Amino acid sequence: MFMPPLLALPLIVYNVMALFGFADGAAWMSPLATISMVSGGVWALSVGDVFVLVSLVLLFGEILKSTRFGNASVVDHMLSTAVFVICLVEFLLVGYAATSVFFILMVMALIDVIAGFTVSIRAAARDVQFGGTE
Repeated sequence: MFMPPLLALPLIVYNVMALFGFADGAAWMSPLATISMVSGGVWALSVGDVFVLVSLVLLFGEILKSTRFGNASVVDHMLSTAVFVICLVEFLLVGYAATSVFFILMVMALIDVIAGFTVSIRAAARDVQFGGTE
């Protein structure tokens, strides 16, 4: 079964938030919650922190998806590459994408591309190696 790249979702959310004027650097740093720690320190959880955390969970899902084989995985790799290229172009050319949150999202998209191709190549090499011994 084909599923679109999961990291396209945070990319779309980021751009929709930018349309409503929320994607500047200060908006991502606005605190959602502050938690007093036992050590006496105060942990401030920001909007950007939550966005990156959710994106990391989606990256985990993408890496799990990269272990599938077949025609759908080839299309998934191509679409994941397209998501990375869109992130890279947007980071370099669009002003509201010049934030640390977007940069981390772009690096996640790159990791998704590299992990997807690496898993596929390793699996193909294993199939070739064991395929001739039967």
